[in-house]
Amino acid sequence: MQQVRVCELFAGVGGFRLGLEKTGHYKVVWSNQWEPSTKTQHASKVYEARFGKTGHSNTNIEEVPTSAIPDFDLLVGGFPCQDYSVATSLKNSKGLLGKKGVLWWSIHRILSEKKNKPKYLFLENVDRLLKSPSNQRGRDFAVMLRSLSDLGYAVEWRVINAAEYGMPQRRRRVFFLAYHESTALFKKIENSDPKTWIVKEGTLSEAFPVSISPQNSTTFELDVDLVSVSEHFNTEKEKALSPFLNSGVCVGGKVTTIKTMPSFDGNRTLLGDILENGTASPELYIDAADLPKWQYLKGAKKEIRKTNAGFEYHYSEGSMVFPDALDQPSRTIITGEGGKSPSRFKHVVQTSKGLRRLSPVELERLNMFPDNHTLLEGIPDAKRAFFMGNALVVGIVEQIGSVLFQKISQIEEPL
Repeated sequence: MQQVRVCELFAGVGGFRLGLEKTGHYKVVWSNQWEPSTKTQHASKVYEARFGKTGHSNTNIEEVPTSAIPDFDLLVGGFPCQDYSVATSLKNSKGLLGKKGVLWWSIHRILSEKKNKPKYLFLENVDRLLKSPSNQRGRDFAVMLRSLSDLGYAVEWRVINAAEYGMPQRRRRVFFLAYHESTALFKKIENSDPKTWIVKEGTLSEAFPVSISPQNSTTFELDVDLVSVSEHFNTEKEKALSPFLNSGVCVGGKVTTIKTMPSFDGNRTLLGDILENGTASPELYIDAADLPKWQYLKGAKKEIRKTNAGFEYHYSEGSMVFPDALDQPSRTIITGEGGKSPSRFKHVVQTSKGLRRLSPVELERLNMFPDNHTLLEGIPDAKRAFFMGNALVVGIVEQIGSVLFQKISQIEEPL
């Protein structure tokens, strides 16, 4: 069977591409990476250095006409978590539009306008997507599911914490796969018992096995009108919880969602396993003069603080493990991980030479990137850390991609 043709949007430094290409079954035919808030397109430069310029676009995706994107089978991307409310209803053939600058609608537009619609979608986001916004819990995800149903896709999703499947970082993200109604996989999910698909037969459950808590499952229908979903979803009760649990499927606007638990007894990679031994740069070590500031920031606090306007308030927070435990998977990497300044959230490890911050290579290893993937002239270490704070865990993409290809092959869908 030939390789699956991939379009990678919001590509960053290529985490999706690395994971999919490691399986040997996927070929990226077009990619896009654009950082709106910066003049120098650092991530795009790294992407081009690693994968070449052919088929790569460094233009705002909102300005790329769908006609400029070649046909592909699978759309992948970790798109920004934004406000997905529907802004206007148009009376012409375009149907519904979201707010400008909300990049979910760029995906929607490409799916709508492509004559040969992609058969599969494989997307990633922060897990708060399932419960945002705070005044209408779950609305954003409901808008996405309804719009994908309208476009002819069935969806399965799961919140996966990489560390719970033996990977070196505690990083929780929601992954979802969608299958177009023209595929045999769509018909398979349509004719399956939703709970069986979520727990046993689905792509995500085969890649990352789960067990279930039988009491926790919900089924409901999404309103057929997308504007109505946007305006009225989960508004009945004030401060209602999101109805979306950590696993689920949506077929034809009908949602089944279950709370699942990871089922894994394989090898585990810990923070201590990924450290550079003896090769870390001396500038990563914490100066003794800065140690009290680190200890203060990492420590528990109960104090009175003042706002700029002079208003006094009580502030408290618990302590962080300091230094970070080497016999556990690491905490989640954040975008502010780089730089020398003391911080509550940066990782600090104890080594034989003293306390130090993590190196760019170690941050890459925590996301299962190849060593020095982001090393490029003109890219400072702080920017390399920023990339990893935005990236996904490559091993998750590889496992899901491997099972997805297996499923496509088994039911022999010609690409």
